[in-house]
Amino acid sequence: MFVIEEPIERNHLIKTWWTQKRLKYNIGLILAGIIAFLLYAILGSILIVPHDPDFEITLFTIAFQGFGYFIMILIANLFYYLGPLTDRLINKDNSEKFRKNLYNLGFCFSVGLPFLIPIIIVIQYFLLYAK
Repeated sequence: MFVIEEPIERNHLIKTWWTQKRLKYNIGLILAGIIAFLLYAILGSILIVPHDPDFEITLFTIAFQGFGYFIMILIANLFYYLGPLTDRLINKDNSEKFRKNLYNLGFCFSVGLPFLIPIIIVIQYFLLYAK
């Protein structure tokens, strides 16, 4: 395996690798947000509405939550920089396997976060309404 000894070349390689993965990361965030919102709407309608008619989804709430999720995507992109930073600081051997595992860990965590909301809907149902 070719090992780059120049720190500048290594840093450029790391930056390029992570930059190339950012589009996949953002597409994953967008798809996760859409799917999580659909699950939220479906589960809320099935589990919560029969017990709490105040649960509603309107165009205003969709727009508000969409804007809020857009802000969260921006914040997630700021946290994305922790990937190349961690890669530079910890991956001294310039291991591709380490880099991929680090990316996959961050990707799965970031894409999984939006699904906490539908999970909360299910927990709310069992805690408040299931008999």
